[in-house]
Amino acid sequence: MPLDLIITETPDPADLETIGKGLTGFNEHDVGPANRRALAVILRDGETVHGGLSGYTAWGWLYVQWLWLAEGQRGQGYAAQMLALAETEARIRGCHGAYIDTFNPTALRVYRQAGYEVFGELPDFPEGRTRSFLAKRFP
Repeated sequence: MPLDLIITETPDPADLETIGKGLTGFNEHDVGPANRRALAVILRDGETVHGGLSGYTAWGWLYVQWLWLAEGQRGQGYAAQMLALAETEARIRGCHGAYIDTFNPTALRVYRQAGYEVFGELPDFPEGRTRSFLAKRFP
């Protein structure tokens, strides 16, 4: 029976789970278990969230997937503090580095000030901006 290739913007969650488990199994066989663990730093005032960092640790690296601050909290050093806390937790977990990406010039400046170095760029992602990929090795 021939195989079908299907393109969709509404994939079945079960299909995505099968793909994810398949890739995880392949990678574990190829390079060993990732030991993936979620990591978040939340900036809050009681019940109100004013910002946060979300990512995970895996294969000895911290990946910062999201870092966001509400408008009123920007420029006060919270991003650097959240990065520092996440990096400390990552070191406790045995990580030897961290990586992050951004197309925001202000965020790029913050990450560089925190010791991250650009290792790759993707121009016009989005149009008119450059997505920068940064990494930092822990001492």
